[in-house]
Order: sequence, then structure tokens, then C-alpha cells
Amino acid sequence: MKNYLFTSESVTEGHPDKVCDQISDAILDAYLDKDQYSRCAVECMVTNDQLIIGGEVSSTVELDHHRIARKVICDIGYTDSSLGFHDGCNIMDLVHNQTSELNENVGAGDQGIMFGYACNQTKELMPLPIVLAHKLTRRLSEVRKKNIIEGLHPDGKAQVTIKFENNNPFAVDSVVVSTHHDDRYKDEKQFKLLQAEITKEVIRVIIPSGLIYDKTKIIVNPIGPWFECGGPAADTGLTGRKIIVDTYGGWARHGGGAFSGKDATKVDRSGAYMARCIAKDIVVHKLADECEVQLGFIIGDEKPVSVNINTFGSGKMSEEKLLLHINRKFDLSVNSIIDFLELRKPIYRELSNYGHFGKE
Repeated sequence: MKNYLFTSESVTEGHPDKVCDQISDAILDAYLDKDQYSRCAVECMVTNDQLIIGGEVSSTVELDHHRIARKVICDIGYTDSSLGFHDGCNIMDLVHNQTSELNENVGAGDQGIMFGYACNQTKELMPLPIVLAHKLTRRLSEVRKKNIIEGLHPDGKAQVTIKFENNNPFAVDSVVVSTHHDDRYKDEKQFKLLQAEITKEVIRVIIPSGLIYDKTKIIVNPIGPWFECGGPAADTGLTGRKIIVDTYGGWARHGGGAFSGKDATKVDRSGAYMARCIAKDIVVHKLADECEVQLGFIIGDEKPVSVNINTFGSGKMSEEKLLLHINRKFDLSVNSIIDFLELRKPIYRELSNYGHFGKE
């Protein structure tokens, strides 16, 4: 189809799954800050006022996972015990040592397939629906933290549907923002004021006026006031469950492996980052208007078993020639990817919110 609707969503840093992603990546960062060759695969689960941390670590340092987790929870804004989850929650730490077979492996940390994508729809070289969705949730967190709108809690979501004509973004068909809030907005009159404020301070600030037309649907908290349970008290959260939010909003394929809590020897993460880097390179140099790159790895192998490219008919040269260009320009061995993208630095918590791609 050339004319169609496409929808992407994003979630705030207070969403239960994102709470877990941030704790996992904060623990990873703390290890890399002290020992850049640390190997980590840290997973979290939150439910009610309970946090469970599990996974495997190999490092020359020992860290207080409880302290790191509580700081993240506090930074997000879960400091009030009445929310049912807060920085004084119960924590169960089940992290153990990584097996020697994996620790001594110099190749890919696991088998898997990774995709990277770029297009010229936006300056971020990302699809427009996911870019706008992320900007909405980032703004929603900003107005909460700066108290521009009073009474908001950390949990929230946004969803954007874009109308495409001739395969180009034409207008916003609908935008939905949902936010947890306190009980000051529980009656109809106050709730309408909240809807008006979210529309003014979040949606109208983020969505370009040129994309809003007479049929655009703007919806705030579609099923009404949300002043009872939110966050982990309402919904169990898990590390890595928002992989489509983390990547391309469903526009491009994703290999299946999650990112957060994994050091760069896990090609689920580093391979996906490198595939995105290659796709960006193709689009930036105007070799194609959009590009999707797939890498395939076998556990223990230093280089990918396969490299595939798809420009969806937009390439300025054949895909066979583009593959030759990729193989000449990039060393796709695992350690070279890590060195090229500087992935031994403690950079990961800042990536865990609002998408891993499309940032400076």
C-alpha cells in the first residue's frame, strides 16, 4: 500500500518494564565504570513493592546492587510508599557468577540475529511514528518532574498514528497520551482540566502544527481518570519486554534479543547497534533512502555468519554492491564492533529510556 496508517508507542521511565531496564543498565554501568571488561547479563522483575534482580556477572569488582537499584527508583520518582512501589521496596538479589565457558569466550556471547534500520523520514534517521511517540513520553516525564502539571505520577504511555500518502508522512491521524495521576483529578471537572493541560503542555508542544489537521484525534487517558494503582503496583515489569519501543516502533524488524543489562560481548546488543550504524551510514551518504541490515552470529564465532541488506528499492546502487561497500568499510568481528562503537564505557542507562536509537 502507498496510502496507509502506521502506529508506534512509547512508555515513560516510570513504566514497570522501563524501571527494570534502567536498573539492569545502571548495574551494568556501575560494573563497567570500575572494570571495563566486566561481563554482565542482569535481569529484573518488579511487582507490587518487590524487586527481584537476577542474572550472571563476571568482574574484578563487587558492587552493592541494592544501593544502585534504590537510587534508580528514586531518580525515576517512586519515593512515595502510597504508590505501592517505592525506593524502600523489598529487594531480592539472585545475581551469581557467570560460567567460565562464557567468560572465556572471545567471540559472540550467543547465537542470534540482529537488525538495524535507518531512513530519511526524520533528522534522527528514524521512522516518524516512533520519534514522535518518544518525544511525547519524554515531555510527559519532563512536565511531571518540573511540576509544570501538578499531581502526575511516573507511569505513562503515548501512542501516535501517522497517516502516510504515497509512502510519505502526511499527517497525525491520532495521538494518545495516558498518565497515572493523584486523586485531585478524579472528578469529571478536574479530569477535564487535566486533559486540557496534557493537550496544551505535552501534545501541542511536541506534535508539529503542520501535522495536525481537522480530523486528527487527540485523546488523553481514554478510559478516564487513572488515580488508583499504577506502576509496578498495577503491572509486573520485566527487563527487556519493551524491545519494539527500544528499536523502531514496529516499522522495521527486530531480531528478538533484548538490550538492557547486557554487556557488549552479547551480540543481541552490540550487533543491533552495529547494524543500525551501518544502515545510518548508507542513508547518510545517500546510497539509499531507507536501509535495513541483518547480522547473524554463532556463539563463539568472532565474525557474523551472514550479512544481509535491504534498501526496499530505494538504493542508488545494487544491494550486492552495497554489501561489498559494507565489507570494505566495516570490521564486523565482535571485538572490533565493541572498539569502534566504544561499548565498554558506562553509557547504557542513558540509552534505556525513549529508544536506543535516534539519539546523538
